[in-house]
Amino acid sequence: MNTKGKVAGVIANLVTVEVNGPVSQNEICYIKMSDVKLMAEVIRINGKNTYVQVFESTRGLKPGTEVDFTGHMLEATLGPGILSKNYDGLQHDLDKMDGVFLKKGDYTPALEDDKRWEFKPIAKIGDTVIAASWLGEVKEKWMPHKIMVPFKFKGSYTVKSIVEQGEYKINDTIAVLVDTENNEVSVSMVQKWPVKIPIKAYEKKPRPFKLMETGIRVIDSLIPIVEGGTGFIPGPFGTGKTVLQHSLSKQADADMIVVAACGERANEVVEIFAEFPELDDPRTGRKLMERTTIIANTSNMPVAAREASVYTAMTIAEYYRSMGLKILLLADSTSRWAQALREMSNRMEELPGPDAFPMDLPAIVSNFYARAGFVYLNNGKTGSVTFIGTVSPAGGNLKEPVTESTKKAARCFYALSQDRADSKRYPAIEAVDSYSKYLEYPEFQEYIKESISTDWVENILSAKNILVKGREAYEQINILGDDGVPLDYHQAFWKSELIDFIILQQDAFDDIDSSTSIERQQYMMNKVLDVYNTNFKFETFEEVNPYFKRIINVFKQMNYSEYKLEQFSKFENELQDIIQEKLMIVE
Repeated sequence: MNTKGKVAGVIANLVTVEVNGPVSQNEICYIKMSDVKLMAEVIRINGKNTYVQVFESTRGLKPGTEVDFTGHMLEATLGPGILSKNYDGLQHDLDKMDGVFLKKGDYTPALEDDKRWEFKPIAKIGDTVIAASWLGEVKEKWMPHKIMVPFKFKGSYTVKSIVEQGEYKINDTIAVLVDTENNEVSVSMVQKWPVKIPIKAYEKKPRPFKLMETGIRVIDSLIPIVEGGTGFIPGPFGTGKTVLQHSLSKQADADMIVVAACGERANEVVEIFAEFPELDDPRTGRKLMERTTIIANTSNMPVAAREASVYTAMTIAEYYRSMGLKILLLADSTSRWAQALREMSNRMEELPGPDAFPMDLPAIVSNFYARAGFVYLNNGKTGSVTFIGTVSPAGGNLKEPVTESTKKAARCFYALSQDRADSKRYPAIEAVDSYSKYLEYPEFQEYIKESISTDWVENILSAKNILVKGREAYEQINILGDDGVPLDYHQAFWKSELIDFIILQQDAFDDIDSSTSIERQQYMMNKVLDVYNTNFKFETFEEVNPYFKRIINVFKQMNYSEYKLEQFSKFENELQDIIQEKLMIVE
């Protein structure tokens, strides 16, 4: 018999419940309020008093209200039909809800029970299987969705029976398994898994370090992220986080995109709902939404649901990773998630850390980021979850606790600059301040040498050094004036502008320039470095500015031209002619 209780106190969405039996941390309960049931999660247990965070508004809730505990934790429903869905943080289907505002206690099923799926068996009678073994597959959109042995199963099982190829509902029995004690267990196409516990359906092996191509030059060329890696994008309002996320979704080398809008303003979440279905997918030629799932919680929704949304999104990503797929998880913004943690911590009167965030915020952030990764599945296949979160520090302060805590966990740091955004230099990633720790890994360096070029890492470091020298020269020119510095300072600045305009800046709305292959990035980087290493002869500083602007303009036209076709070659020849005009002849 499940435990029951009664409401003893209410502080916003933190409710104290006096229980009559045992309860567990993170257990789900329902508060019987009028004609609706409010879903809540246990977050602290203190004797007979249990503290729960309610995923709804508690307005009108009174002490003495009955509470039913379910005996299970907050879970995600996993099975065919997740793709293209718009969920809230508790995985309720938003498209099935009526009205402009969400109604209290209005919970909708995550999957469609009545829909039939064409099931094709993979396992055979007599096969030995374990948790996460593939039993069969169905076509979800264009993606092969693997039906697996439930993750909660322990030990090995033998397939006693499995259905033939045909159409079945998700709750139909598709296989019967027998454990080592001769107990039979029926398996359907759907299973549940607690969202705050990682899915570990893989073997522990040394991971390879493969570049995850994003098509975005500033990331691939200067701040690379690996498949299964982690990164985060901090930046103030208006610096282009949304467009950058859209570009990553469209261009990144991933099979599926999971977007967690955790606590963003309602208008920004509406933009995601409105724009994603309209985005064309260059990988499939279809709509990007067909391989995307959105988990949405706006800033005016209860903080508890906002806190749950990132875990729900990660669990869905892990589920598809267990199918041998490459998943890109984008969370916008983890600052709102941290604010939800802060709000609940303050209501429970816990000892506050910096800026009143929980003392264990770095550990919470690190544990979450650790769930991403590249894995070997039990059948030898591979899968990955690459996680890139965005942080919205108040006032653009990159020293605040959420940014600092995330820096310790994420391996890539993509700092968005207000100055670059104001000067329309998009993407507004400040390449000098940003970094990728993967460049320090010998395994990644070896991969780069073998798959791209032996001098690629050296070129990346050279380009960053050029940018640093250009910034220093610009500061001196600003202080001393154009005619107060040697000509070399003007050349150093404008040569660094070549890197900025040609490599760092990119047109996300151009059919060609929106995505750049690694081969093309390497070619253009070598071209720019060749120009940098060229000695030019100028008489006065007035000649430097217009000359390099001509070079930059031709380079930009090359970026907008099809790679190595007639137009591209034409601009390449024009570039050589311009360079010859000021080429210093060394005798």
